Amino acid sequence: MAKIIIISAPSGSGKSTLIHRLMEHPLNLHFSISATSRPPRGTEQHGVEYYFLSSEEFAERIARGEFLEYEEVYPGRYYGTLRSQVEGQLAAGQNVILDVDVLGGCHIKEQYADRALSIFIQPPSIEELRHRLEQRGTDSPEVIKSRLDKAAFELGYAPRFDCTIVNDDLQRASQELLHTVEQFLR
Repeated sequence: MAKIIIISAPSGSGKSTLIHRLMEHPLNLHFSISATSRPPRGTEQHGVEYYFLSSEEFAERIARGEFLEYEEVYPGRYYGTLRSQVEGQLAAGQNVILDVDVLGGCHIKEQYADRALSIFIQPPSIEELRHRLEQRGTDSPEVIKSRLDKAAFELGYAPRFDCTIVNDDLQRASQELLHTVEQFLR
């Protein structure tokens, strides 16, 4: 039976790097394609990077209960995980990997219980997280402060996840993630 791997973390925790490394292993892991109400950027295509929906269509699908989780990031700007996408992948025998925020991760875990493994990637400290975000060089000081405030909120949800991996050493954290997922999929 195919299973779900939920991975959540504050921005700058190294989640994307860890997921990329995990996907290099033959574990039959497949990303779920999320939906968004934002317009495509550059060469993004509907059904490849995202399912691009209008704000109205997104709201209608929310009302019909079609999302496992969703978030209104800005007024009228939604992101979410379609139930039909995940169910279709599971039915096809694919283990589904979800990269979602902490609230979305908790909602999905509640719905799938033992069929899902929820993993929280934790930075070594808020100070290290600040350093990583500043080193990226992509965000203004205001955006970094906002991300750090959100991270403090998100860290409070770590105990609600099945396991927490502290990303203080990328190689060790990568091995721990791989071992944890392999054990769950057995």
